[in-house]
Amino acid sequence: MESTEVPLGHLALPDAPGPAAGSPTHPGVVLIPDVRGVYDHFRELAARLAGAGFAVLVVNLYRREGPPRITDVGAAMRWIRELPDPRVLADVQEARDFLASHAVVTGRPVGVIGFCMGGQYALLAACGCRGLAACVSFYGMLRYEPGLDPAKKPRSPLQAIPDLRCPVLGLYGAEDALIPVADVRALEEALARTARPHEVRLYPGAGHAFVNDSRPDAYRPEAARDAWERMLGFLRHHLGESAPART
Repeated sequence: MESTEVPLGHLALPDAPGPAAGSPTHPGVVLIPDVRGVYDHFRELAARLAGAGFAVLVVNLYRREGPPRITDVGAAMRWIRELPDPRVLADVQEARDFLASHAVVTGRPVGVIGFCMGGQYALLAACGCRGLAACVSFYGMLRYEPGLDPAKKPRSPLQAIPDLRCPVLGLYGAEDALIPVADVRALEEALARTARPHEVRLYPGAGHAFVNDSRPDAYRPEAARDAWERMLGFLRHHLGESAPART
């Protein structure tokens, strides 16, 4: 596995040839991290995905101004409320296009995955960005509170789902203090009204950030293992040889 820092973020590339016979190429995955940005947890997840055969770009949403200083959940939520969604989605589009044109990926599909705030933006990207073939949202927030600046927050993920452009896998904890189960059920209902393949998994006993093994308070090993394997199967199905590159 080869990894390097690039202007758009952290790039992790597989060592082995691609899955198509005689092809050196691999499917691509844009990984959107949580509110703290690119740190070791997401570099490690990118390495795991690269080891599974995906070319991964962990997109750095803070490359202009540097990461925010997050001291608690309240500070994180205040930062997310002020972050302009159009700018973030433009960054995700740029990351997708970078991967699609990379020699290791050229001609293969590109998907998007995200965690926490990144899961929120993965869903929005699946509804608003071009050329994404699959989306996986790990505990991505779904609903915006009333009164936010519409220039920064034009629509929430739940409001965007009617414009969904690709298959979606949503992975949530039943004990998530930030995302009510009612919102997850609303996501299921909204996805059911689309023509896109979808799956939503709700893990009993798991809360927010249950995949993050750098947070012992949140990490739930069994749920994390199941969610990771479910994600790999989903990506392999939708980004594999039978999935054509989207335009």
